[in-house]
Amino acid sequence: YFEVNQRSGWRWNTAKAFLRPTCMSRPNFTLWTSSQVVKLSIEAQANGQLRCTGALVQTPGGRVAVQAANEVILSAGSIGSPQILQLSGIGPAALLQQHGVKVLHDAPGVGANLQDHLQIRSVYKVQDVKTLNVQANSLWGKAMIGLEYAFKRSGPMSMAPSQLGAFTRSDPSQPYPNVEYHVQPLSLEAFGEPLHSFPAFTASVCNLNPSSRGSVQIKSPDFSAAPAIAPNYLSTDMDRKVAADSLRLTRSIVAQPALARYQPQEFKPGVQYQSDDDLARLAGDIATTIFHPVGTTKMGRAEDRMAVLDAHLRVRGPGGVIAGLRVVDAGAMPIITSGNTNSPTLMMAEKAARWISAGV
Repeated sequence: YFEVNQRSGWRWNTAKAFLRPTCMSRPNFTLWTSSQVVKLSIEAQANGQLRCTGALVQTPGGRVAVQAANEVILSAGSIGSPQILQLSGIGPAALLQQHGVKVLHDAPGVGANLQDHLQIRSVYKVQDVKTLNVQANSLWGKAMIGLEYAFKRSGPMSMAPSQLGAFTRSDPSQPYPNVEYHVQPLSLEAFGEPLHSFPAFTASVCNLNPSSRGSVQIKSPDFSAAPAIAPNYLSTDMDRKVAADSLRLTRSIVAQPALARYQPQEFKPGVQYQSDDDLARLAGDIATTIFHPVGTTKMGRAEDRMAVLDAHLRVRGPGGVIAGLRVVDAGAMPIITSGNTNSPTLMMAEKAARWISAGV
């Protein structure tokens, strides 16, 4: 069973664990909501080095220029952080020039190297067992689920959608487990759509070490315009092979005697699809993001031109680093972790907090 970020039936997160109990009442802490960074304020110093001195922020009351006495910590995530850097003149020169953004530092790695875990969602109908499809398909069933949560903080509403997981190899030749399962006692056509009317479970499997790489690029100098996100899922032969092997592995697991009494029948992708090409194509059709984007501001060695950050998460710039600027989020990962990304990102934040306190 998965360990989950949960406490007393409530989904837990960093705001609940850190900000609200310890920071909200501090005189040196201010939280702005409904606000968005327009761009960072970056100035050239006498020695030619760039320094981040603050940011321009759009708030409900208008634009505000904020100044940083020491440094700016950019934690807008693997999508938001590269977008803000590009809008601020740090990114691939050709892209910035295309959109009329003044180039302060040509950094081709900003927005490149996007990686994510693509979740391939096989669905199996079952018999003689209740799933959430059945429990939640009536007002009475929904009411019972709601009442159990209200009075006991237990039941379906208290749980993550995926209670069960497994790490294994997509084929025996893999040197270590390279796929992860998230198993859900429910099924649906797509996120946001109703549950199926028949009892079923979803065996979602993702390639933990994808070789496909995508990008995040601004489409406009307007900060409010969403960037172009191109994950490029299944764009390599290796990833397509793992996808096909993963679907075959799922079929093998479901065919084991332990599940026989539930008479599982493959609903998606369908047993008529058997070839590598068919399974790889169908994998793309039934797959979704698992919301693990990383890598778009990766850390790396100074000689790596695609490395955006140094070993202390400071943004690289002309002649060293851009003073007073770090990126602390999953974008810093050079390669995606072989598992869920939440806890590793918290670990990175803890280390960064110590570096910032120590002035490293």
